[in-house]
Amino acid sequence: MKLASVCSPLAIVFLAFIPHTIEAAPRRPPVQRVSGPAYVRLTDWARAHSFELRWLKKDETLQLASQSTRLLFTVDSTDADINGVGVRLLFPVAIRDGVPCLSQLDAQMTLDPILSPPRARRGASVTRICLDPGHGGKDPGERAGSHLEKTYTFLLAEELASQLTGAGYKVTLTRNTDTFIELPDRIGIAKKRSADLFLCLHFNSAPNSANTVRGAEVYCMTPVGAPSTNARGEGAGAGWYPGNRLNDKNVYLAYQLQRSLTKNLATEDRGVHRARWAVLRDATMPAVLIEAGFMSNPSEGRKIFDAGYRKQIAKAIVDGVNAYRRGTEQRGS
Repeated sequence: MKLASVCSPLAIVFLAFIPHTIEAAPRRPPVQRVSGPAYVRLTDWARAHSFELRWLKKDETLQLASQSTRLLFTVDSTDADINGVGVRLLFPVAIRDGVPCLSQLDAQMTLDPILSPPRARRGASVTRICLDPGHGGKDPGERAGSHLEKTYTFLLAEELASQLTGAGYKVTLTRNTDTFIELPDRIGIAKKRSADLFLCLHFNSAPNSANTVRGAEVYCMTPVGAPSTNARGEGAGAGWYPGNRLNDKNVYLAYQLQRSLTKNLATEDRGVHRARWAVLRDATMPAVLIEAGFMSNPSEGRKIFDAGYRKQIAKAIVDGVNAYRRGTEQRGS
């Protein structure tokens, strides 16, 4: 999938406000209006959250670091790195009056949930997981020679279900055979079975760049008022949807899965992204769409078609789910 950036002419309006912060902050950084969305100066945000800011390359790349956390940003880009994991920001970092600025929406909807995990309700626990093998039946998904995506998403789902069950989770699949299921019905199945998490499984393809494009990426729901990384095929506007109730948990789940996939598979980190696809829009539980690799890439495709590698993918997803559960439950008990 192509990764898009958003940039347009910028105007600054200074407003007084109280920012949403990761922990109780002693400072109240002023907000600026830059190109429509509200922005906060990164120097103020860093000071309020005990980060040291320094330029790695003047007016191009900067780092915010604390004892346990490192954030990397690129000016005029939505590319970011949070503790070694790629995360696509909702809006580009901008420089105004010589000062780097981050969108307030990214401070609240991207950094905050990842750096300070959202709390689970007291006594709540992740026990039921719904797996959604992408495509099926008349919808083959991507093709790589004679290999069809629908076949391998189902095989991955079977392997993942086995490993999750072994880890103590209760698992259900949206399809148990090569069957076509409408997108709204997939979420309907998860709701009916009271799933605590919804994991939609896919493999990617880039036929025009088959030899160079590879790696894993994870998508979660786009917050209200922000553009999606990849709006292709969304079929809906940028308003509010049920999936937006869980923005914080969605992005934290996506982050933990992306972190685990790239670490355990030693594959290219294509980052955490946002989209308003139907399986994310209508979810009433934390939901993500996982693109676990590129079938079109000759070397990665051969791995995907191998049962041993799919077992590694499944283990990485299980590790990511476990990390999400630990991160949300340790503060909610």
